[in-house]
Amino acid sequence: MPSVHDIAREIVAREGGWSDHPGDPGGQTNHGVTLATLKRLRLDLDGDGRTTAADLRRLTPEQAADIFVQHYFLAPRLHELPPALQPGVFDMQVNAGRQAVRLLQRMLNDMGFPCAVDGVIGSRTAAAARAAAQAAPNHIACAYGIARRNYYYAVGDRRPVSRAFCRRRDGGKGGWITRAESFIHPRYHFTEAEHRERTKAWR
Repeated sequence: MPSVHDIAREIVAREGGWSDHPGDPGGQTNHGVTLATLKRLRLDLDGDGRTTAADLRRLTPEQAADIFVQHYFLAPRLHELPPALQPGVFDMQVNAGRQAVRLLQRMLNDMGFPCAVDGVIGSRTAAAARAAAQAAPNHIACAYGIARRNYYYAVGDRRPVSRAFCRRRDGGKGGWITRAESFIHPRYHFTEAEHRERTKAWR
């Protein structure tokens, strides 16, 4: 199994470099790190006493990976989850913040392993996740990935400006969908026809 630092570097590679897409709720990002995150961490990379977009542009992939490990994996206690769940939840934590854990908690409740849906990994959520992984060891990671894919489509349903992340201009799968499916066994991937059917009501 890859280390958490390996996973963080993979996340940085998926995130790409500088972005300021109007449909991205995170706003300005570099290597997946938002300006809001940089300000919260008070990282002044150019030494001018402020944290601005200029600092964000200076952020290196290595610094971004370190931020992800410390603040998106260790701080929210993702290491307490079963190993099979860690890569997918970590990747979504970077992409969607606490929605990643809320999504997991809703899934665990649906599977019959109750826990609070509060976006926080406490002892009950960790225990529920372990029990669910023991009950479905070969499917738990795919189940989360499918729930994540459904979450992104639902975002597109209610927020038209974000549809560009779910569906390319040619109608194919957008980055959010392919990202979610990278954590799902290929047998559960949507076909292009299924994807187009799911998004056909979008304009």
